[in-house]
Amino acid sequence: MNRVIEAKLGNLPDSPGVYIMKDKNDQIIYIGKAVSLKNRVRQYFKASGHTGKVGAMVANIEDFEYILTDNEVEALILECNLIKKHRPKYNILLKDDKHYPYIMLTTEEDFPRIVMTRKISKDNNKYFGPYTSARAVRETIEVITRIFPIRTCSRDVREGKKDRPCLYYHIGQCPGPCLGNVKKEDYRSTIRDVCRFLEGRHDEIIRDLRFRMEQAAENLQFELAAVLRDKLNAVERIMENQKVISTAMEDQDVIAFAQADIDSITAAQIFFIRGGKLISAKHFILEGASESTLEDKASSFIKQFYSLSAYIPREILLQTDIEDRPAIEQWLMQLKGSRVYIKCPKKGEKRKLVELARRNAAEALQAYTQKAEREKARTEGAVIELASRLGLPNPPYRMECYDISNIQGVEKVASMVVFENGVPVKKEYRRFKIKTVESANDFASMAEVISRRFKRGLEERKGLVSQGQDFSKGKFSKFPDLVIVDGGKGQLNAALEVMSRLGLDHIPVVGLAKEFEEIYTKDGGDPIVLPRSSNALHLMQRIRDEAHRFAITYHRSLRDKGSLHSALMDIPGIGPKRMKELIKAFGSIDAIKRADFDALVKVKGMNKRIAAAIATYLKD
Repeated sequence: MNRVIEAKLGNLPDSPGVYIMKDKNDQIIYIGKAVSLKNRVRQYFKASGHTGKVGAMVANIEDFEYILTDNEVEALILECNLIKKHRPKYNILLKDDKHYPYIMLTTEEDFPRIVMTRKISKDNNKYFGPYTSARAVRETIEVITRIFPIRTCSRDVREGKKDRPCLYYHIGQCPGPCLGNVKKEDYRSTIRDVCRFLEGRHDEIIRDLRFRMEQAAENLQFELAAVLRDKLNAVERIMENQKVISTAMEDQDVIAFAQADIDSITAAQIFFIRGGKLISAKHFILEGASESTLEDKASSFIKQFYSLSAYIPREILLQTDIEDRPAIEQWLMQLKGSRVYIKCPKKGEKRKLVELARRNAAEALQAYTQKAEREKARTEGAVIELASRLGLPNPPYRMECYDISNIQGVEKVASMVVFENGVPVKKEYRRFKIKTVESANDFASMAEVISRRFKRGLEERKGLVSQGQDFSKGKFSKFPDLVIVDGGKGQLNAALEVMSRLGLDHIPVVGLAKEFEEIYTKDGGDPIVLPRSSNALHLMQRIRDEAHRFAITYHRSLRDKGSLHSALMDIPGIGPKRMKELIKAFGSIDAIKRADFDALVKVKGMNKRIAAAIATYLKD
């Protein structure tokens, strides 16, 4: 324990709050809450020490800060917000929680629409989710618009404002409020039905639809009755697919966990039960859960999940009880606006639901670990295999691959892609215009690119050393453990000659010829042919194909830009400035061709005469 920590421990208040642990680089590594900061923080620095994750975390603490709150609930809310913002290394984190999609009803608008979103804002719109995938959201929206026609467009539709209807109006999936023939109150009634549908309150919808259908039939409104009958049948068919798993007929979330022995990976499973029926289920992977107790995982999961959730049920069933249950219940009550109960059932129907969720969590965990093992085999495992196949002293952690792209020597470009531990690192990709080679000479082009890349790297290294900085700070100063060139002996020999001239012949260089997937090496012997099922070969192919894709993409962009410049410069009255503004406004020849006269006139520096000349020239 250093002197800074020792001094701060003596001044800790006996008050609720949040504590923030930092490492030697002033990075936040852990955030926690406490009823008493004095008692809780001191526990980390007891002489007896800690093991596992807590021990590793305490060993890295060089300083800590704390923020006082009025009560434990405020501390919980602050802790949750800070974890979400900083994502500390030693906190339990929901994997990719921010990417889950939601359904949003834009109830702030006169005529709300239904859309998919990945961001929840503090507004008057209604959110439902999260869903496991964008596909699930799209399918749900499709079902809803078939049963309850509401708009999905982004038009500014207001009461009294008329516009031309879109396709969805003509196929019966939107009532057409843009026509001005839909009353706001009637449309809002449909929105209420949609809300109930998304909340799983199908029984209420069925009762209302049946009542309205019978009432329409009594009033001899047979067309309306038929429409309501079709809606009723559609909702009933959906209900048939939902399993009644709780006789309590309540809204419940059921949460359970499973943990792997290897790497302490933890899966959380949650069942969403609405009105006694299981309407959906999701699983999550928890990061940073090593050495944490089941109670810690449950508490962290609830705080992170419900801080993002659009709906909170009246009852949450847990696999295990949690220490801060009263504070979390009070926090959830503030979010929901009514009482929320967290329970850990020991027997009966509710315990069976928890056990069912636990079995599903174990199944999800098994699928995740199997996928992780396959991914490891095709990345880290492939790198180790490649080192063995090529006779390298160490696995090539960083690999760079180079490819040349040109069409009959026009707009010659090259790409450099980087893979680290078998995974692409796109921020390290680089691209080059060939400057010194006139004809379509791939060998000379490869020599130029390799020379420019490593000369630049050597210069950067010299500058960084003089400044006392490491090589990771430069754009080219990190050197690879293996260089791969796309091509056979010619491209390989060109690269080897440059590397030798620069004094970098200790870096292994190989060529991958596409026709027979042969690997050529420095020794000049027979090429190495890897088995078709080899993970090392698949990795080499992925790297080569990625380099090819990156080069082709760059080549096309330059070619398209060149043809655009050429076509525009041939138009009388178009100079460099007007050409620049046209490219900025439209981006392509096709877009300019499609543009109407008014759009062309609005471009900066344009007038009616020039706009007419552009339209006429491109049309011809």
